[in-house]
Amino acid sequence: MTRVTLKMVIAGRVQGVSFRVTMRERAVHHKVDGWVRNKGDGSVEALVQGEEDHVSSLLEWARVGPSGARVSSVTHEKLDSYPRQTGFRIVE
Repeated sequence: MTRVTLKMVIAGRVQGVSFRVTMRERAVHHKVDGWVRNKGDGSVEALVQGEEDHVSSLLEWARVGPSGARVSSVTHEKLDSYPRQTGFRIVE
């Protein structure tokens, strides 16, 4: 399997709905490393690394999010070079 790194920005009603906490739980479940944080514009930004199919599963989840979220868009880009992450954390 190929290890990939994606940076994603999730927009919509994604703050104040446990998006970051739930994403961390999903990332741990899928064995994906990286981080997630709220942005000042109301969106959520995440850096995810792992096996390609695991990262794809997390990306698909991000398009819906937790039950209270209303995701309007998810943009993502594949990063070719980024330091290896260990674990998944919420960044303040």
